Amino acid sequence: MKAIVCEQFGPPSNLKYREIGNLEPKENEVLVTVEACGVNFPDTLIIQGLYQFKPELPFIPGSDVAGVVKEVGAGVTHVRPGDAVFGFVLNGGFAEEVVVPATACFPKPDQMDFSIAASFMMAYGTSYHALKDRGNLKEGETLLVLGASGGVGLAAVELGKLMGAKVIAAASSPEKLKLCEQYGADEVIDYVNENLKERIKTLTNGCGVDVIYDPVGGNYTESALRGMAWGGKYLVVGFAAGEIPKIPLNLPLLKGCAIVGVFWGNFAMKMPKENMQNTKELMQWYAEGKLKPHIYGVYPLKEAPRALEEMMQRKVMGKVIIGIKAK
Repeated sequence: MKAIVCEQFGPPSNLKYREIGNLEPKENEVLVTVEACGVNFPDTLIIQGLYQFKPELPFIPGSDVAGVVKEVGAGVTHVRPGDAVFGFVLNGGFAEEVVVPATACFPKPDQMDFSIAASFMMAYGTSYHALKDRGNLKEGETLLVLGASGGVGLAAVELGKLMGAKVIAAASSPEKLKLCEQYGADEVIDYVNENLKERIKTLTNGCGVDVIYDPVGGNYTESALRGMAWGGKYLVVGFAAGEIPKIPLNLPLLKGCAIVGVFWGNFAMKMPKENMQNTKELMQWYAEGKLKPHIYGVYPLKEAPRALEEMMQRKVMGKVIIGIKAK
């Protein structure tokens, strides 16, 4: 089968498109013929060896997958060959086939096409886990989303509104902020051209925000934290800015706030029942038309490096997809 292979850590241009051996599922695993795979910002870090963990070389990038079950291993009963599914893997998605843990493989709703399914798990799974389980976001609270036009950020905007919060979206251009408004943002901040801390103060009448969702890090973290309300929660989701910030610990002390880590991948693996329940709730909202993933573009498998480059250049709004059979 064909796959995109990372043989040495480095930029997307180092990735190889080549033939590799066929796969077989083990116990509690599902072999899936991949129709689509989502591209996520962590993919750009993993291939450079800059993520929290480094896969052994060589490896196949890609985590968010959707396709058709080809074969199941012993112990798998909830899906069978021929079923359309979507799921999550640590790596291996940029390929014609992938082995998915049974606990991270879900039947795909008939009304959800493969591109949408492949854009769903990482973005909405991460954001819902963050807001529900880690942030305990309540109706009437104010939520600030940094990097709000990206895959997880836009999902957080959408989910925050569904959960009854006032949502402030922060992003780096008017075009990106316009998309955030279309997804329900009540207020927006252009944090390239505006003072983030002062805008938060203005938009909240000096009260600050209750929950901050931060997949960006870098220089924006401290400014956002200084705009937090008493007793709030700062959700550390990722570091798309490329820099892991150092936070003055007097700030959480003075604000009585909590800095909370969000690692949805580990949550999904360590707490599969809770993740399954979250997924069911998300799928119900999707079926009701309340969640609408934004697809930036679909690229054929051999052009996965170009999709990763565009992700690194901050061009992507919402999700970009690798369509395995796309031309």
